[in-house]
Amino acid sequence: MNPSRALFRAVAAAGCVAGAATAFSQTVEVHGQASGWATSVPERSAVSQIGIRYIPDFLGSARAWGDFDLNAELSLNAVGDANFAGSRPPQYDRTLNLYRGWLRLSTENFEARIGLQKLSFGPATMFRPLMWFDRIDPRDPLQLTEGVYGILLRYYFRDNANIWLWGLYGNSGTKGWEIEPTERGTAEYGGRIQSPLGPGEMGATYHHRRADPAGMPEDRYALDGKWDVGIGLWFEAALTHQGDALPGLSYQRLWTLGGDYTVGIGNGIYVATEYFTLDNPSAPLGSATGAHFSGFSLSYPLGILDQVSAMLYRDWRGREWYRILTLQRKYDNWIFYLLGFWNPETIRLYGAASGSNAFAGKGVQFMVVFNH
Repeated sequence: MNPSRALFRAVAAAGCVAGAATAFSQTVEVHGQASGWATSVPERSAVSQIGIRYIPDFLGSARAWGDFDLNAELSLNAVGDANFAGSRPPQYDRTLNLYRGWLRLSTENFEARIGLQKLSFGPATMFRPLMWFDRIDPRDPLQLTEGVYGILLRYYFRDNANIWLWGLYGNSGTKGWEIEPTERGTAEYGGRIQSPLGPGEMGATYHHRRADPAGMPEDRYALDGKWDVGIGLWFEAALTHQGDALPGLSYQRLWTLGGDYTVGIGNGIYVATEYFTLDNPSAPLGSATGAHFSGFSLSYPLGILDQVSAMLYRDWRGREWYRILTLQRKYDNWIFYLLGFWNPETIRLYGAASGSNAFAGKGVQFMVVFNH
């Protein structure tokens, strides 16, 4: 049996028990997000893509026993779109996938969560060396990302320090920065420690897996921190070592430096910037030529209903610019987005992220979102 299906069936069975408990002692909540969009890239077609998406989300909670609470979430991702390119016939696509499906047992200081879940951490926002298990594109208004199958344990200390431990199994595709998927039938494991440090906090993270081909061992190490010293400052640094890789590919280094500040003009202009490097040295501290990106973003609330934001990236090695401008209007449960973008035809960042390829080239996108 497919391990991810077996894990989901176990979570679904546990979720039924949780649902019965919630019907008796607490509540079951039903939420959802419907969205539709139309994208135009004139170089390809007047309308290059039309799509709709619906994500129903079922949440249940109950007091299990003593100080333990039981929570469950089941969420689906239904997508249909039509893609147009010149005079060629439209290409239609539709998918229905499990988006989240987990069961959690928790107290005030501890939680254990098993199933298909989002696993994300680190302070960086545009370029994320710690993007190990998700593929969130910061330009995507919906901030969607696939989850991972596994179990996560977290404990929170009184001084706000916390420790994470996880084990993953049954994830057949690539995640985050991965090029090759994890070897089938093998487990992944890792952990993270996060602790206050001055006017901020620092974290240390480790992860191990065996990657295809031939079960190549892979170890990841990372440090990150964020501080508020009048302006926000943060960094992320990650090192990946593959034991049996080809020469020149044994190590991968990624690091980001960033900062943000809200300028007190008008309603307040939020400004953030990051600098990112990725390379493949022959040794952890060796020299190497890699990719270098700078990022700049700002957002400004025009009023109660409207907000404008912009992101600008520079690929210094490829000598290319990435640009996107977003206008947003919100009415209660409705949100309207108008996006204009001017990017390279080949996306070197977030190329596998949900919706990122829609931002290739020069074009506009209109999106309507309804939350209930």
